[in-house]
Amino acid sequence: MRKIILSFAILALAIVACQDNSEENVPTQELAKVDMSDFYVYTDDDLSSRGTENSAGDKCYSMKVLNEQLKNNPGLEKRMYNIEKHSRTVISFKGKPTNPGGGGGTTPTPYTGTITIPVIVNILEDSAHPVTTAHINSQIAILNADFNNNNSNTSSVPAEFASLVANANITFTLAGVNRKTSTKTTWGTNDAMKYASQGGIDATDPTNYLNLWVCEIGGGILGYAQFPGGTIATDGVVIGSDYFGENAAGDVYGHGRTATHEIGHWLNLRHIWGDGRCKQDDFVADTPSSDGPNYGCPSYPTVNCQSADMTMNYMDYVYDDCMYMFSLGQNDRMRAIFATGGARESFVQ
Repeated sequence: MRKIILSFAILALAIVACQDNSEENVPTQELAKVDMSDFYVYTDDDLSSRGTENSAGDKCYSMKVLNEQLKNNPGLEKRMYNIEKHSRTVISFKGKPTNPGGGGGTTPTPYTGTITIPVIVNILEDSAHPVTTAHINSQIAILNADFNNNNSNTSSVPAEFASLVANANITFTLAGVNRKTSTKTTWGTNDAMKYASQGGIDATDPTNYLNLWVCEIGGGILGYAQFPGGTIATDGVVIGSDYFGENAAGDVYGHGRTATHEIGHWLNLRHIWGDGRCKQDDFVADTPSSDGPNYGCPSYPTVNCQSADMTMNYMDYVYDDCMYMFSLGQNDRMRAIFATGGARESFVQ
């Protein structure tokens, strides 16, 4: 009997050990090979931009919202660390032999095949900033163009970066639209629009749907996103009403690229300049270092940190018509979170 009990105890310990390792879903010996020394989550708000256009405020508030979430959620930094380590592990073993000593087989791209993301659009109605069916349909079309390398402006990518243009092979489908009339004309960035109890609209199953909230944010802010690892009830992207879809009210930011940029954050991309100076990275090897965002429609080359900036990248702050590429490294980073054990694996299960 004692032998039987001992056998069960050993089996239980083995199961627990497996569960402990499942947080990363990759072997421990592989995790040890991943360098995390450069990882950061907090950013210095004072280093968010360069140039005179910042007087109107940051265009994207994702990093500032993240700073607040980190202060209020003690476990968030650890979750983001684990997500980053998992992503780096998946990417670092891309294309390497699965059996180095015996030949045969390679580890595939972090996730292969088309990724289809159903979208729920939650609109807080404001008569001064209408959101029409045409705006909604155009936004879905713009996302599908941008994430499938069908932006017509991509032909303008300079030769230096032409070989780095990625087709992310991500398709967005409209799964539903929720509208709610509201007299609130400025929602800010405290996620109130995501709670019915605060006058907003509750998220629809964020583990299986990308929730977009469209409302008047205020403060010159175009949008913000929640990075993987945040509170599930608030997971998704917020976009200012005038900057949603093809929208004349948004002027140079009225061609739907705010959603492309913010969904990039939702898919774990950082700003192209790493929200710091030259030595702070966006964790993507093929995007050049920079010391701040670019605005307007910069000429090529725009040189910072002794290299030409990839100003046309969707994760910069340039005008909508002047951003038209993701890089291959960014593509690997996005797709890593859909791999087994990834933060958004539920979208492809």
